[in-house]
Amino acid sequence: MNPGCRVREFLLVAVFAVVAGGCATRPAVVPDPALAAKPEALSVLRSLKSDPALEERILALDPERISEDDVRDTLAKGPTPHIMLLHGGIFPVHLVMVSAGRFLTGMGYPESKIRHPGDHRWSHSPYEDSAQLAGLFAWYYEHDGMRPMMIGHSQGGIQAVKVLYELAGRFDNPIPVWNPYTDASDERTTIVDPLTGVARPVIGLSVSYASAVAAGGAALLLPNQWSMGGRLHTIPDTVDEFTGFALGLDLWAWTLAGVTDSSEFRHNGTAVVRNVALPAAYNHVTVPMVGALADDRAARDWIEAYVPDKTTSAPPPEAAGYGALWAADVWYSVKKHWALEAQRLIRAKRAVLGRP
Repeated sequence: MNPGCRVREFLLVAVFAVVAGGCATRPAVVPDPALAAKPEALSVLRSLKSDPALEERILALDPERISEDDVRDTLAKGPTPHIMLLHGGIFPVHLVMVSAGRFLTGMGYPESKIRHPGDHRWSHSPYEDSAQLAGLFAWYYEHDGMRPMMIGHSQGGIQAVKVLYELAGRFDNPIPVWNPYTDASDERTTIVDPLTGVARPVIGLSVSYASAVAAGGAALLLPNQWSMGGRLHTIPDTVDEFTGFALGLDLWAWTLAGVTDSSEFRHNGTAVVRNVALPAAYNHVTVPMVGALADDRAARDWIEAYVPDKTTSAPPPEAAGYGALWAADVWYSVKKHWALEAQRLIRAKRAVLGRP
């Protein structure tokens, strides 16, 4: 793998998208009534049919030490939260997040928990209504019993933080639940909390994990992001853990080498916020284009062994030209919060319904 191959890969898929996009339309959605309907109180817990032995293995996992075997033999066989990918704003940069999605599925994450359940797209546009994305987040939580994760790139990173502010009630209030099958409001602003059976508003829900890479700079001058000026780098309490990735010498995001005062993310309350400086050689547009890394054994081994702030070895030569550090850090956090959310759901089931 090398930078030239990565650029050629991007150009090929971009040309295909331009050619195919002229006649492509979103597929018609015929929702399964059982999936599209509002769940009854505690129905998610009652429908959790995990094998007791599998539940015990999930509960025994150390979320900060999830191996490749743990993913394949345990996590992938149990409950899984949805991941919302948010791409940048210039066509065809959304294809970069398709590559990121394929990296995650290549590492073992279920594809159905990344793609939109209605039209099956891989990622969301930063021009979508952020309140609708918050309402969709609530719909996923109500139906899965696990809080989704968000991964944003460029303007999509700004949008991810904007959704956190929506959930904090800083913009739209109230926020309607957004149904992915009908692509419309459910005409309600509350959900039935799947873990307690109690009604609660969309506002006040929290995300387990969110991240933003190459976010900020020129994109904040766009009208749809004006409201994020002065807010982007301050993370509200509607996320457990947030990671901000800054590229060195990023002219689009207006960042210099390392994490500086202008690029550093910080919390304003309880959120755990990390800042990761990525190499200056990484490209603003293509840094999440890491799908090929999951297919290379040497790169994959390094990614699986990666631990934030503890891994000191450089990515192997096979990963040259790809955003391996970004991929490794994101995958570590995804595994961690996948395990935490699955454990949270199983414990809630046992507390409310008793052991299987």
